[in-house]
Amino acid sequence: MSPAPLPLAAGAAEPPAETYDVALLDLDGVVYVGPDAVPGVPAALASAVAAGMRLGYVTNNAARTPEQVAEHLTALGVPAGSADVITSSQAAASVVAERFGAGAAVLPVGGPGVAAALTAAGLTVVDRAEESPVAVVQGYGPGVGWAQLAEAVVAVRNGARHVATNTDATIPSPRGVLPGNGALVGVVSAVTGQQPLVTGKPDPAMHAECVRRTGARRPLVVGDRLDTDIEGARRAGAASLLVLTGVARPADLLAAVPEHRPDLLAPDVAGVLTAHPAVTAVEGAWRCGGWQADATGEALVLRSTGPEREGGDGLDGLRALALAQWARHPDGGSPPVVRAGDDQAATVLAGWDLPVG
Repeated sequence: MSPAPLPLAAGAAEPPAETYDVALLDLDGVVYVGPDAVPGVPAALASAVAAGMRLGYVTNNAARTPEQVAEHLTALGVPAGSADVITSSQAAASVVAERFGAGAAVLPVGGPGVAAALTAAGLTVVDRAEESPVAVVQGYGPGVGWAQLAEAVVAVRNGARHVATNTDATIPSPRGVLPGNGALVGVVSAVTGQQPLVTGKPDPAMHAECVRRTGARRPLVVGDRLDTDIEGARRAGAASLLVLTGVARPADLLAAVPEHRPDLLAPDVAGVLTAHPAVTAVEGAWRCGGWQADATGEALVLRSTGPEREGGDGLDGLRALALAQWARHPDGGSPPVVRAGDDQAATVLAGWDLPVG
């Protein structure tokens, strides 16, 4: 039996907006960074809708309610209703309600979206550990501080189940990468000695709920994180498109373990509007567009083989490098040292911030 083809190898002969019926879009680092839209994304999503693709939004950020998220999207020129948005707070609230029953007392930690989701799920929101919550639901909130974390610690040490909406260590921002919910979840875990139940991505429940709401038959997950969006897509049985406008960097892609390898790659969300090139094995090397990558010892060598692909997105060389690395290290590993085989390769490698030898 021949091995399964590697992700990225097949590409997409037609634009994904024409072949996938619903895009399940992450938000932070994909549609917006902080308060502002990623440049070009509103227009790209409008074109995707015009091509027949429907949109759903699946976010691990628990700080805001779906209504607030939808208002933000609409203000950015991306029309959305609250029913189009699935948050990790909603996923956590559903899990807690199923486990402990309606009316159970729960202590929220995070932004207003956490408490709102708990209330909507029929749970009783409490403020203090002395009110005997059966669970602590911890989600991201920019105002989370020592007092909330201390209350969570006391409640968990008294027997409450610690539930985390996600454990993303970082979030993207206009100032660069900042601490995410996972960093603060780690504080509670370190003090209590209890590992939390995690309900957000990569758990497939959120994508599954979005599929249920949209009636998607062939969904495409679009995200910027390998460990949540891409792994979540794989666990949900959906195809995935990685964009480079948020957390994941080229070096992360090359070092990805199998469950973190996307099916498609693009600079940004406009990747749903274009065909994606295949990456082919040729005499021990991998070629994509006008680029070839092959292994020399422990390093990868990238060289130009001709002009850039017409209408290309500037990532064909990275696609070739990824396949060369994944074929050599099927289980993943550290980012490889990459060498430039010519001046053109040196120029593109400098823009990807790869460990160049």
